[in-house]
Amino acid sequence: MVVENKSILTLAVDIGGSGIKVIVLDEAGKPQTERSRVETPQPPKPDVVINAIASLAATQGVFNRVSVGFPGVVRGGITETAANLDSDWLGFDLGAALSDRLGKPVRVINDADMQGFGAISGIGVELVVTLGTGFGSALFLNGKLIPNLEIGHHPFRKSETYEEQLGREALEKVGDKKWNNRLEKAIASLQRMLNYDYLYIGGGEAKKVSIYLPPNVKIIPNISGLLGGIALWRD
Repeated sequence: MVVENKSILTLAVDIGGSGIKVIVLDEAGKPQTERSRVETPQPPKPDVVINAIASLAATQGVFNRVSVGFPGVVRGGITETAANLDSDWLGFDLGAALSDRLGKPVRVINDADMQGFGAISGIGVELVVTLGTGFGSALFLNGKLIPNLEIGHHPFRKSETYEEQLGREALEKVGDKKWNNRLEKAIASLQRMLNYDYLYIGGGEAKKVSIYLPPNVKIIPNISGLLGGIALWRD
């Protein structure tokens, strides 16, 4: 007798300023395929990004639903900000557009929020920051997300925001050592501001972190940004 596999499979999508990544997860959130990645198309307008996602999805086999992490504020599937992509994303219904393209239900969340779901323990106040093209952030209280925080665009030092001081452009301009010194100051500032129990640092530039990290600060793998996609369907 053949037993059908009735597991619901989720295509997790991580949209970044420099790369778009996908993977398929089972209902427990475990990867069922190899991660695929392409460079983010330039200029990163909605239609070409959706085309890139569709091309990646075609390499991933069967899936039943889609979770998307997007670098900006998202409400009800609509992207309200997109500082590191293109102004055409403002007010764009990514959830509906991608659902139409892939023929599957789609849920969309901020990319740092999705990465946080893939990293947190669910105990106490947990902060996630992502160091990549920009500076993403997500805050959780006992596993519950506090949405739309966007710390990256808040004032940090020398009349600049966290993103202006710690985004990839700043890293390339000032070099690893000075950037790490800034990060050390940012960690101390965020601890005073939010009194977090744990801080998780992810994103593509987390590999450049070379400073001593306090015991309650941890570097997390980049794949967390995809693994958190399963949480979008835990109603």
